[in-house]
Amino acid sequence: MAASALNFAVTLHSRETATFGRLHDGKSRRDAVNQRRSLRSVHNFRLCGIRSESKRFDVVIAGAGIIGLTIARKFLLSSNLSVAVADAAVPCSGATGAGQGYIWRVHKSPENEKWELSLRSHQLWEDFADSVQGQGLDPLPTLGWMKTGSMLVGRTGEESSVLQGKVQKLVDAGLDARFLSHDELTLEEPALKIDKQGGAAFMPDDYQIDAKRAVGFIEKENRSFAVERRYAEFYHEPVIKLLRSETTGEVEGVQTSKNTLLCDKAVVIATGSWSGSVVHDLLNNIGIELELPVMPRKGHLLIVENFNSFKLNHGLMEFGYVNHESKVLGHGDGGTASVSMTATMDSSGRVIFGSSRQLVGFNTHIEEDILNRIWERAAEFFPAMKGVSLTDLIATGEVRVGLRPYMPSGKPVISPVPELPKMFIAAGHEGEGLSLALGTAEMVFNMILGNPQKVNPAPFSLVSHK
Repeated sequence: MAASALNFAVTLHSRETATFGRLHDGKSRRDAVNQRRSLRSVHNFRLCGIRSESKRFDVVIAGAGIIGLTIARKFLLSSNLSVAVADAAVPCSGATGAGQGYIWRVHKSPENEKWELSLRSHQLWEDFADSVQGQGLDPLPTLGWMKTGSMLVGRTGEESSVLQGKVQKLVDAGLDARFLSHDELTLEEPALKIDKQGGAAFMPDDYQIDAKRAVGFIEKENRSFAVERRYAEFYHEPVIKLLRSETTGEVEGVQTSKNTLLCDKAVVIATGSWSGSVVHDLLNNIGIELELPVMPRKGHLLIVENFNSFKLNHGLMEFGYVNHESKVLGHGDGGTASVSMTATMDSSGRVIFGSSRQLVGFNTHIEEDILNRIWERAAEFFPAMKGVSLTDLIATGEVRVGLRPYMPSGKPVISPVPELPKMFIAAGHEGEGLSLALGTAEMVFNMILGNPQKVNPAPFSLVSHK
C-alpha cells in the first residue's frame, strides 16, 4: 500500500495576503509620523557579500510560528514599540500548521514546572477569544474556537485509580475537573469502548482551536500596524548573522539573506525545531558557544473527511499519552515511533486522529506504517473503526507531518542569553507551542521591558536547562 496509491494530501502552507488598513487606536498622528521617520531605511551597505538595506526596529523576531507571531502581537498591542518578524519560510510551515489544535489541561500536572505557564496561557487564550467576540466576530469561524472539554481516558481499573487521584489534584488546584465512571463516560462518548472498570478524567472548560485560522487572524492583526510603520514581515529570509557592538558587546540586530534588521531593544530567536542550529550558527560566528539541545520530534496526524462511523463530543486522549509525550527515542531506533490515541473533531466536522512521536532528524516524509499504527490504536478505543477502510478514507483526507521542537528537559527555554545583552530565546515547546504561546509571549514581553512577571520565568531560563 504505497503512499502514492493512497493519494496522501500533505498540506503545503502558504501565506495569506492582507491589506494594511488602520492606525492603532489611541495613537496620535504625531506619534505615527515619528515612527515612520525613525524606521526609514538608514543606508545600503555590503555585509558578508550581500548587498542589503538596513532597517531599524525596536524588536526583531526570528521565527514566524505561533511563538514568534504571538510575541510580535504582544508588543504591538501592549506598547508603542516596532517589530520585525523574519522567517526562512512562512507561517504554519512547521509545527504550528501540523498540530491538533488543543488548548487542554487534563493531561497536565500541578507538580510540573510548566503548570503555572499552562494556566496563564489558557486564561490568555480565553481572553483572546473574548476580544475577537468584542470586535463583533464569531470566534468559531474566526479561530476555530470550540469549548469541547478534554478527557484523559483510562481503559482499566488500574488506570482509573490513577486518574481519580489526578482529578483530585486538579480540583485541589482550583480547577473544574471530574472523574467519569464507565457508565458516565459512555453517556458522554457512546462510541468509546473501554473495560467496565475504566473511566476518564474530564475537564469541561478546555478548548479546541484551528491553528491555521488563529495564525491567519494574528497575522492580519499584526499587519494592521504596518500603516504606522510599526510592523514588517521578512518571509523567505533566513537569519544568517548576528550583529554585535564591538564596544559594548550588545546585540544590535541580525542579517537575513536579503536585509539588515537593526534592533534598539531585543532580538528574539523563536525558530522552533531549527532554534538549536540557528543559535549555534549565529553565536559560532562571534566566538560564543551555547548548546541549545532543541531537536525535531516528528509527528503524524490523520485528518478524515466525512467520517460517519461515529461522532465525537469532546477532545480525547488515552491515559498513556502522558508517558508517550515524555518518552525519548534516539536516532538509532530505526524510526521506531511512540504512538498513542488522541481524537478530536475540528470546527469543520473533520475527525483528527493521532498521534505519533519520533526522533528521526528533519525527515518529514509520510510513513505508511505510522498511519496504520495510529488507525489501529484508535480502533482499540472505537470498535466502529475496525470495519472502515483506512485506504478509502484517506484518499479524500489529509495527513499532517510536523516537527515538534523537543527539549530533553521537557520544558521550553524562555530566557535572555546571559553573555549577550539584548538577545532572547523562546523555543523548545514541543507539542505545546499553541497552548503555551500567549503565556510565552507575555513572559518575553515582560523580560525585555523589565516588567513584573505574571509567571515565574526561572524554570525556563538557560541556566535551569544546564
